[in-house]
Order: sequence, then structure tokens, then C-alpha cells
Amino acid sequence: PVVLPGCCVPRNRVESNHVGFEIKSPKSDWRNQNVTQSNHSLYKNPFLESFEETPLLVAVLTYMGYGILTIFGYLRDFLRHWNIEKCHVAREREEQKDFVPLYQDFENFYTRNLYMRIRDNWNRPICSVPSAKMDLVERVSHDYNWTFEHTGKVVKEVINMGSYNYLGFAENSGACADAALESTRKYGVGVGSTRCEIGNLDIHEELEQLVARFLGVESSMAFGMGFATNSMNIPALVSKGCLILSDELNHASLVLGARLSGSTIRVFKHNNMQSLEKLLRDAIVNGQPRTHRPWKKILIVVEGIYSMEGSIVRLPEVIALKKRYKAYLYLDEAHSIGALGPNGRGVVDYFGLDPKDVDIMMGTFTKSFGAAGGYIGGKKELIDYLRCHSHSTLYATSMSPPVAQQIITSMKLIMGEDGTTLGVERVRQLSENTTYFRRKLRDMGFIIYGNDDSPVVPMMLYMPAKIGAFGREMLKRNIGTVVVGFPATPIIESRARFCVSAAHTREMLDTALGAISEVGDVLQLKYSRREKPLPPLAWMAEESLLQD
Repeated sequence: PVVLPGCCVPRNRVESNHVGFEIKSPKSDWRNQNVTQSNHSLYKNPFLESFEETPLLVAVLTYMGYGILTIFGYLRDFLRHWNIEKCHVAREREEQKDFVPLYQDFENFYTRNLYMRIRDNWNRPICSVPSAKMDLVERVSHDYNWTFEHTGKVVKEVINMGSYNYLGFAENSGACADAALESTRKYGVGVGSTRCEIGNLDIHEELEQLVARFLGVESSMAFGMGFATNSMNIPALVSKGCLILSDELNHASLVLGARLSGSTIRVFKHNNMQSLEKLLRDAIVNGQPRTHRPWKKILIVVEGIYSMEGSIVRLPEVIALKKRYKAYLYLDEAHSIGALGPNGRGVVDYFGLDPKDVDIMMGTFTKSFGAAGGYIGGKKELIDYLRCHSHSTLYATSMSPPVAQQIITSMKLIMGEDGTTLGVERVRQLSENTTYFRRKLRDMGFIIYGNDDSPVVPMMLYMPAKIGAFGREMLKRNIGTVVVGFPATPIIESRARFCVSAAHTREMLDTALGAISEVGDVLQLKYSRREKPLPPLAWMAEESLLQD
């Protein structure tokens, strides 16, 4: 069946709310671009996001830091070339110099001279459940991070501020763990076949029916890998002669899927509806290049929560544009499903929209559900089409039964079908923790990106030397964090990315906030020029009649 028929032809601080962007200083990038005024009727609640502009002095010093590192990198490469300094990294063999190079020069240069200096902040081995607290294997390096040795010691009770464990279901006890254990006894761990052969179990059918009910769609399909859910299914939906309009900050899996499809790809500025509408108009008016024939399909690809920015898609406006120009919408809810909305059903639930307005609903089970894999939901004819044409279905091994059971149990908890309010309480606790953590960081003077309701909290570090320093200093204080730099972010926008969980207690968050503030003072990370809130007045005691 034809699933997607052809399209019809005819910063000081930037804050966004349901009225539009408020812009206070000019800047050339996407953060300060004017955006069409949002329709008041599209948003039931204020839509608040902040992207405070990088201070000029900090930007200059950041560029200088990368420049100095680059100069010394070339000096060290010169020393390595003459065997004065030992080179540990892989490089081309002399006898193969006339062949096509296997390594890209700049990427190798960056790995050798910049990334290697701070490599100890990544790939740390964990030896416990990555819940609210975790245990880390201690390791040391005697050759400046080229190799590591385990000391045999374990760093205990590290507060985990980096895992995508939004609802706290990454645990080795409780209802989910018990159900997964029972499923392992019944089905075993592996399936050993694809879904279309003899790897289709009744537990897979139950999972897909439950996901469809959870999303409010006709049908759904589950896959064993979240990344492949995007990269292998987009090519089955669009092809040559189709147009993909992709947000500039979309995940690598979406980018890869779009490229593999053979479609024409055009990128619009992040969450900028004016940019998206301009591309839609141009596509309708001009059609395909050279021939000017109408596009077979126009597919808008966005995410629910953008994992590096902490921003939430302006979904009501995207849907309004999609309907106006007869396009199709592909929504990736990897980070938003379970983490947003009063019922934990993602960004559609968050805005109170109709799931039928989203043509392809995609998400993963790796974050809020504490499992693995992904799903696609939509109309029954769409899912039936994918069962026959998706590479993830035809060639990938079926999802492991205990993983499927973990998803089923956690999803029923969120929906309240277990007869308790545990799931609803976790959704509410996540929202409260997110609001508290973001507010405290802002009050301390840090620059925080993203939406006020997003559990992904990027805190800006900027300078390359502070990336490694922040991660190391936080670990010394028993706080596990994720630090991110170029090329995962723009070169002057390195950051620490915190992920808030419903499993975090207020005591844990206060401990983490105290450590962040202390390290922020040591490394001078409190860049924000926002007005700090006034301290409470001395006379506002608990017994005061004026307290109310």
C-alpha cells in the first residue's frame, strides 16, 4: 500500500514563550533569529526556553584556548614526525602512502592533541546499576590518557547525574526486575531469529499492542535498537524525489537515515518556524531542482527533546505548518517519551495535542523505560508497510524477551494498569526535580540552556581546559557528570549535560548542586549576567504572620 501519498501542489538572553521570541541583542546564529509570532490558541501554557548569549570575553578566550592547543598540537606533530616524541595513534603506513587514506587528517589531529588530553572523562567503567547512585571502577593512566590501568578499587556511591534514567526504572529490584527475571526463565535471553522468520514471540505482540495504546495510535512496531529505528526506517518511507526538512540539531541517527534514503535534504534553523515555513513555501512553489516537478513527499523531521540543547520542539506550530502545506511529520521522542506530559506520554501529551496529527511517532525504550530498543507508531497501514519493507524488521534479530518484559512492566506502571499510582508519582517527581534543579543552577549564576520543563540540563563551560577540569573535579566530590565538547557541540559551546531523574532525592540534588557551585567558583563558570534573586528578608521567619 502507498503509505505516504504524494504531497499536494497548488542574546543577552533569548526567551521564547507562546507569544514568540524576545530578542535583546543581535546575533548571527539561530538563537537570535526572528520567529513568526506564535498563535495564542496553539499553546495552553507558557512555553519558556532560554539561551543566554555567550559573553564576548568568554568567546574570545575560548577561541584563544583552541588556538593555543592547535599551535602546540602542530609542534608535537612535528616532534612525532622526527621521532622525538612517541606517537601512539594509528596512522598511514609508509608503503601505503599512495592508497586512498584511511584516516582524515584533522580528525586524527583533534584526537591526538585535544581529545586525548581529557579522554579520562569518558568511557569510565561502571560496576553497578546506573541508577540514582552508581559504583565506578577506578583507573589511572601513566602515559597521558593513551592507555588506562584498573587499580582494583571501586569508587562507591557516586551520584549519577549523567544517565538517561528519567523515571528511575534502571534498577535491579522491584516489579520490573522481577518480571524480567521471570520472563528470562520462561523464554531465555536470546531469540536467535528475525521477527519475520521464527523470532516473533507472543511477548513481542503484547508489547506492540501496549505501545499503541500508550501512544493513542492505531498500531505500533518495536525494534531491538533505538539508533536503527531511525536510520533503517526513514529509507523505507522516503526515497529519491522526496524532500526531507530536518532540524539542524537532529540526532545522528536521523541524519544517517535521511542520507541513506536518497531524498533531498534541506535543513532549517533549530526550532525556528519562520525558517521551516520558508523552506516549505519554496518546496511547494519551485518543486524539484531542474525539473520543477512536485515533490513525491515532503517529510518534516523533528525531535521531542533535543538532547544537547535541552529544548522542546514547538510541536503545535510544526503541526499547524504541516497541515497548511500538506506535508508529513516524523517525530523522534527518544528523550521526551515518559519524561514529558502529565501522563508521561511525551511531547504530544505535554502540549495536549491529538496523536493522529503526527504521521510517524518514533521513540526509544532506552531512556525512561530502563530497557533497550525503539518503536514506531502510527496508522495500521503504515506499520503493515514497515513490516514488509524495513531493514530493521527483515534482517535484525528480535528483541530479547526480558528486555521486552522490562518495557511492558514499566509502561504499565506509567499507565497505572498495575493498580498503583507509582508510575504517576514518578512522572510528577521528575517534573518537580527538573524545575528545582534548573532554578537552583540559574540562581547560582550558571548559564543554562533549554526549556524549563526539560530534564536534560546543559550547563555551559565554553573553554576547552574547563571541560576536563569540571568532570575531574566533580568526580573528586563523588558526582558523576557528562561533559561535552566539539565536535558534538559548536566549538565555543562546550558544556556539562545533566540528566535529572525521578530517582534523585532532594538530598541528592542538593549535594550535587553544592558540588557544582563549589567547582563553579573554583573554575569561574558562573558566567550568567541575569539578575540574581534577592535573598530572603531576615524577618520572614516561619512563625511570622507575614509569611503567608
